[in-house]
Amino acid sequence: MNINNKRIRLLDILRGFAVLGTLGTNIWIFACLGDLSYIFTYDHSAWWESVQDFIRVFVLFLVNGKLLGLLTIMFGVGLELKYQQALRKGNAWPGVYIWTSFILMIEGFVHFTLVMEYDILMSYGVTAIIVSFIVKGGDRVIARAMKIIGGLHGSFMLLLLVQGIILGFSASNVSFGDMKEIVSLYQNGSWIEQIQYRLLNFVILRSEVIFVIPMNIFLFLLGVRLMRSGVFSSDENGKKQRGKLFKLGIYAGVPLNLLIFVPGGVFDFPVRYLFAPILSLGYLAFIAKIVERTQSFWLWSKLESVGKMSLSCYVMQNIIASIIFYGWGIGLGGKVNSIEIVLIWLFISSLQVVFANAWLQHYKFGPMEAARRYTSRLVGTK
Repeated sequence: MNINNKRIRLLDILRGFAVLGTLGTNIWIFACLGDLSYIFTYDHSAWWESVQDFIRVFVLFLVNGKLLGLLTIMFGVGLELKYQQALRKGNAWPGVYIWTSFILMIEGFVHFTLVMEYDILMSYGVTAIIVSFIVKGGDRVIARAMKIIGGLHGSFMLLLLVQGIILGFSASNVSFGDMKEIVSLYQNGSWIEQIQYRLLNFVILRSEVIFVIPMNIFLFLLGVRLMRSGVFSSDENGKKQRGKLFKLGIYAGVPLNLLIFVPGGVFDFPVRYLFAPILSLGYLAFIAKIVERTQSFWLWSKLESVGKMSLSCYVMQNIIASIIFYGWGIGLGGKVNSIEIVLIWLFISSLQVVFANAWLQHYKFGPMEAARRYTSRLVGTK
């Protein structure tokens, strides 16, 4: 019983860490008023010429794609827990989980429309439905799916990398285009105008959701495999496996992700969509090791609370960032430097930690988690 409790606690801590870390990437999109070039390097590659640019690229080296990768893996872990629960209770699978995934997609659409066009929840909802059927097929089907889907995604990303090296990609041929209109919209436009922009450009703005589905499927299944292999267990097997993941993150993840510092943006996509999850595994093992050695450290209980209401915190952090940076709010977008952006990220994270811990002192679930559970049960009974 104690092992199980510790195991669940670690999962919540990892979710909390991942959710707060995803803002470390999104904060640059908010602060730069929707200009995506600031989370890549093709337009801003001379980081050695400016302390501010170095700070931005260094922070992106630490978080861009890594914490999102960790969060995606944790979603896969959550799916496995739901699957095992269904088996114990003798319930049909995927069963109600399909409805839960559809609800997640709807939540994502609302979040996309009202808050942020780079929502990840819709992609997770689609991925969860696909993975739920793969998991039903057993370990052999999971292993085969990971090889095929992971191989296709990895091959495509490496092809882009080789093509970029051969052709010598530059800002002129990989740029997202002129972002001035978008920057102006988020600097001067009303909230309603921003909603209209997202809906009118729905297909284009959701292109990343489609693009990352193969990667998400692989990482969901990886989370399932990690859970089944006992990576999160406190026994010797768990420690041994986490040690291997830590070495993988240090010896492979760190060097590959350092390629973000190479000028020209050639490694932008491979780092975010291929190399980042390797470092995610290193983060997972590193945090697990620290938690194991300092279980009573005050920060873990705080992150645990954030992890228990990760969905609510994810949406809340984007709402707060919108208010702080967009023109209809405080309007700090485009007016703050890299150091100030990092401080605002830490400030929002601190607010979420305080909110999550205060909320869970009075309620068992976060607001969005409670709403989803209620809706899932309501739909599942019909």
